[in-house]
Amino acid sequence: MIRTDYVENLSQYTGKVNNDALEAIKKFCGIALKGLDSQYVSMTDEEEIKRIVDGFATKKLDLDAKTTRAALEKVHTQMKAEKSKMRTTVLYLLAEHTKTLGKL
Repeated sequence: MIRTDYVENLSQYTGKVNNDALEAIKKFCGIALKGLDSQYVSMTDEEEIKRIVDGFATKKLDLDAKTTRAALEKVHTQMKAEKSKMRTTVLYLLAEHTKTLGKL
């Protein structure tokens, strides 16, 4: 089942959701949110992490790899109780941890 409860999921991890930033993330992800597997991020898959570092973090947030990886570790720890980590939530929290939500 394709999940669309983006705000609800994200609200578990952050105080107030910036809807404009979330919409920008959804737009960036595009078709990836339509697939059962691709709507989630495997935080233990190095290829998946590399895609986030080289893609979203570099292109949208203008972050370097070291900063991105450090922030992703924080996100991973923050979301450790959740087995399936929604892509939109991971990317939003990455931007939040790096104080780059305004770039979205």
